[in-house]
Amino acid sequence: MTITNVNGTSDTACKCGSWLNHWKKFSGRTPPEYCPVVKCLGKDLVGAHVQKADSIDRNWYIAPLCSKCNAQSGGRLEVADWVTLVSANKSDTCAK
Repeated sequence: MTITNVNGTSDTACKCGSWLNHWKKFSGRTPPEYCPVVKCLGKDLVGAHVQKADSIDRNWYIAPLCSKCNAQSGGRLEVADWVTLVSANKSDTCAK
């Protein structure tokens, strides 16, 4: 799956405590040991705001990425197919 990073979103608060906690809660999964970006072995995972690349779906999602991959702007990131994207829309998730 190919995603793009949505930059400038770190100040959007989530009542889950962190965006990685948000991802854990709503994906029902344990974060991976390593960043799921292909050929990345970063371990300092955060909940990154992303969008699906090459899709008409322009919604924002949360995915577990390392800090380095999360800081990339304007590029496309190829992530493992097993990655679960969780809605970043708080009114659909943690603000219910």
